[in-house]
Amino acid sequence: MDLSLLRTFVTVHRAGSFTRAAALLGLSQPAVTSQIRTLERQLGRPLFLRQARGVTPTTVGDELAHRAAPHLDALMEITEVGLHGLGTRTLHLAGPPELVSLRALPALTPLVAEGLTLRTSLFAASEDSLDGLAAGRHDLVLSTARPRGGLLTATPLCDEEHVLVAAPRWAARLAPDVLLSKGSVVLEQLPVIEVHESLPFVARYWSAVFESKPAASATVVVPDLRAALESAAAGAGLAVLPRYLCEDALESGRLVTLLEPPVPPLRTYFLVVRAGALTLTHIARAHETLLRAAAGW
Repeated sequence: MDLSLLRTFVTVHRAGSFTRAAALLGLSQPAVTSQIRTLERQLGRPLFLRQARGVTPTTVGDELAHRAAPHLDALMEITEVGLHGLGTRTLHLAGPPELVSLRALPALTPLVAEGLTLRTSLFAASEDSLDGLAAGRHDLVLSTARPRGGLLTATPLCDEEHVLVAAPRWAARLAPDVLLSKGSVVLEQLPVIEVHESLPFVARYWSAVFESKPAASATVVVPDLRAALESAAAGAGLAVLPRYLCEDALESGRLVTLLEPPVPPLRTYFLVVRAGALTLTHIARAHETLLRAAAGW
């Protein structure tokens, strides 16, 4: 039996769709359909039930996938990675620019000495990176969104605490009790620094702490949170930032927290891969390394 037919079959089984499998394999959808039909003719049994959205494996398809996938993955591992270590495999990592730059890349650096090559793609929106992962453009994604369906697998990575900060000159004008009782009113009177006009970080913070929506617009819109930090430290206004990002600025006094709510707002990150991808050594090692490192983040 042609192993390429089995590879296509396993990819369709994991993806749940001829279209998604074609993107993962770098083939056209008609080519994937033709290969599955060829395999079905050779076996004399249907492997998938075609539906309006994707396909569902038959009992024969499930049994074949269960028996063939581990052996096929092992063969792919030998041919693609080699017999020793990580070989010269490339890991395509995607996620938010700040977390990738300040957390993920330093954690993965030891694997570079073992032969891993890294390529990164930076996206502010999790949907963009997850779409790329599903299409096969990335191997590993850091995402604040937990994907649905069977194509992608998500593991909780870390919780990110958000803090309301500003330069000391702004903090001197604001009393915490005033903020707690009149947060939205105070916000309307201060310049706001954000990464988008929709105020994603400020709105999330206001909803969690004040149970209201901010009635304000951004005064300064910057491309990423590191730029927001520098703008806030220079006195441009208030910003909501991840604590890990602004810890040094808080310790040095360049920034101060405007409020310490009893329950700080948190945002959870997930480590996302395609189903079955952890059978590849370089992806599995990177996945394990990031999970281990995140325990101390």
